[in-house]
Amino acid sequence: MSALLESYAAGRWSRAADDGEPLLDAATGEEVARISSRGLDVAAMVRHARDTGGPAVRALTFHERAALLKALAKHLLERKEELYALSVRTGATARDTAVDVDGGIGTLFSYGSKGVRELPNDTVVLDGGLERLGKGGTFAGQHLYTSRPGVAVQINAFNFPVWGMLEKLAPAFLAGLPTIVKPASQTAYLTELAVRQIIESGILPEGTLQLLAGSAGGLLDELTIQDSVAFTGSAHTAGILRRHPNVLDDGVALNVEADSLNCSILGPDVRPDDPEFDLFVKGVVTEMTVKAGQKCTAIRRVLVPAGMTGQVIDALADRLGKVSVGDPRNPDVRMGALASLGQREEVRKAVEALLANAEVVFGEPKGAALLDGDPERGAFMTPLVLRARPGAVEPHDVEPFGPVSTVIGYDGLDEAIALAARGKGSLVASVATHDPGVARSVVLGLAPWHGRVLVLDRDDAKESTGHGSPLPVLVHGGPGRAGGGEELGGIRGVLHHMQRTAVQASPDQLTAVTGRWTTGSARAESGVHPFRKSLAELRIGDTIASAPRTVSLADIDHFAEFTGDTFYAHTDPEAAARNPLFGGIVAHGYLVVSLAAGLFVDPAPGPVLANFGVDSLRFLTPVKAGDTIAVTLTVKQITPRSNADYGEVRWDAVVTNQEDQPVATYDVLTLVAKTWDAR
Repeated sequence: MSALLESYAAGRWSRAADDGEPLLDAATGEEVARISSRGLDVAAMVRHARDTGGPAVRALTFHERAALLKALAKHLLERKEELYALSVRTGATARDTAVDVDGGIGTLFSYGSKGVRELPNDTVVLDGGLERLGKGGTFAGQHLYTSRPGVAVQINAFNFPVWGMLEKLAPAFLAGLPTIVKPASQTAYLTELAVRQIIESGILPEGTLQLLAGSAGGLLDELTIQDSVAFTGSAHTAGILRRHPNVLDDGVALNVEADSLNCSILGPDVRPDDPEFDLFVKGVVTEMTVKAGQKCTAIRRVLVPAGMTGQVIDALADRLGKVSVGDPRNPDVRMGALASLGQREEVRKAVEALLANAEVVFGEPKGAALLDGDPERGAFMTPLVLRARPGAVEPHDVEPFGPVSTVIGYDGLDEAIALAARGKGSLVASVATHDPGVARSVVLGLAPWHGRVLVLDRDDAKESTGHGSPLPVLVHGGPGRAGGGEELGGIRGVLHHMQRTAVQASPDQLTAVTGRWTTGSARAESGVHPFRKSLAELRIGDTIASAPRTVSLADIDHFAEFTGDTFYAHTDPEAAARNPLFGGIVAHGYLVVSLAAGLFVDPAPGPVLANFGVDSLRFLTPVKAGDTIAVTLTVKQITPRSNADYGEVRWDAVVTNQEDQPVATYDVLTLVAKTWDAR
């Protein structure tokens, strides 16, 4: 008897009180491991996450959390060969495993990078700008995101035992939440190995990651209003979770990714000799064969102009005929086994339902011509292409979660869009077209029904990541049948786990709460130029109010000649006089900004190392020859950079004229040394 998988619960590895159920090699039928959670104290797991993991991760800033995710990605990358060696037992080829393992590691890297680039080195995220709530400027509002004191539970499908865990872990960890992972049993042994690698690394704080191997038991019974569940799996199981009392009545958040009848559309503009035709066919074959079609984003419906169904079927058959099926241990095999014999039986049942109004045009529903492997012990299945009869409803209702696609003819683009919508909500759709008009019509028609839409043509094909690849920077999820949930999407996936709150207060109080200087709050002018202060010495609100400078016509003429910006409003008095906005010669906006820099800069060497950008620049009042300008520069935000001797300082800049009217407003971004020796 093989080893019993262990759960990592409340700080230790725990084995069930019984022998568990066998988990079989998808290709050979041999026992790989056994699984059970009998006797596991799930209440203790939740308490450990709340009391130990949550406080530990929330004590870290976003940048510190991001650094740990990056370190974890490097750690797993160094050990991925162990994961590859075990992944073959799930029926996965090396290509399949790369999607799962490397895809998961890549998601960690992505969130590690985005956490530093797009989030503050703080524990609070501001959402949008300041809302002025009173005429006098003493009462304002600011939306912000904070971490919830809860637990993120993930219940995953069998098809991606590594990526499925890591793509949910990364944004939850960055949001300040501890995670409990419940993998699908069929492939839980691969998830367990990945979790062991993570726990043994010691990179993540204790309690921020736990593993439940086996039945979830009463896990949802222990969750409360601050907790969340991210589920990937069948619509049937999703329905059970939705009806749980803690979800229905007690505020436990449930995010669902469920069944999805994804489609790919061949545009009506495409002919067989066009590059888009080959790209379309290749995309369908890829989605049918990667992971043996066991992908929530795989193409189930192939929508083509009615007059081209035969040509498309012939092209699919030609490509699929070259796909070798068998034991993924054989390097010549291009498509491995389904996850289990039970899963193969489920796919065969779905095919039987589809055949009520379709015919097989490629493949054998019950047979499997194998390059290598035992067709009785291994969960092998050849790719199947079906052709739907006109008016068939089954392709829009039945999902065969395997290497099966149905070709459906359409008459006109409106019908193609209507057929796609009959899937009742999907994760992804794609269209192969080189016609911008077709692309716009299809995207706008499909968008309300889909979480992602790919437009594939000769121009983007070389860089395209394909129809079925969820990316960490783009949202993954879909409406309706697809579950109505949403994951990933870069920082959107982080904020999804956090609580957005509107805070109303005086500017000074908002500055204290947010850690960012708020317009109207106190400024500090110490007599020491802020550019003479290191990062350690600077404080939010440190300010310099410059001396005034008069802008002359000579300044404007020189700037026009020197830069080549001879736009008439700066150089032609008669034409400028007719401009209804200016009524005469005005200074270039960038001249105003340049002069403002000259007013606030301290030129001597010091802790300010570089200016690396300007944000939110707005020109509010024209500056004419003879006007006098001055600038007030205030430290708005201070962000130390990890593993660097400097940090970022964001300055609020307001340029005013002689009547104290704002001429220009913007944020100046600088890099400032953490310490500075003035000698």
